[in-house]
Amino acid sequence: MYLILEGVDTSGKSTQLELLKKTFPDAYFTKEPGGTDLGMKLRNTILFEGVQNHKTELFLFLADRAEHYYKIIKIHEDVISDRGFISGIAYALANHKDYDLHFLTQLNQFALDNRLPDFVILLETNEALIKSRLGEKNQDLIEKRGIEYLLKVQALMIEVLQTLNINYIVIDAAKSIDEIHTEIKGFIQ
Repeated sequence: MYLILEGVDTSGKSTQLELLKKTFPDAYFTKEPGGTDLGMKLRNTILFEGVQNHKTELFLFLADRAEHYYKIIKIHEDVISDRGFISGIAYALANHKDYDLHFLTQLNQFALDNRLPDFVILLETNEALIKSRLGEKNQDLIEKRGIEYLLKVQALMIEVLQTLNINYIVIDAAKSIDEIHTEIKGFIQ
């Protein structure tokens, strides 16, 4: 099983991943960017140091994804990832209006050796929830782009999922933690 848990910042992914670790103790848990040593360096560059060009950001995410595939996804039987190529494509589309979904999909498939996830779970949030949760944390450079930007990325994630032939579910992030976890387990099983 290769599962990606998607959602914009503050959607509740971290909470659900902690619960999934108890439900699937034999699975390998990882994140993008940051699941490898190189990924941690790239994550720091993207989220905290920043880059000036949208193409640079895209290629850094793709470099992380290719390394992540080679060192983690390819060699582990069951992988559950905090983010993946769905959000990668959505963030790229949000950053530059002239990007083409088909081209971005091809780039990501190349980085993943055409290994797409078996399941994608998207936690869908809303403006009020983002606003309340963002106020509680130190924001990285992507979060500082604002609530409107995050909602745009979320809409693009849904659009990407609808165009690909991947088994996915969208869950309302405003539900209780237990309700969301039950829905995720039901979907996977």
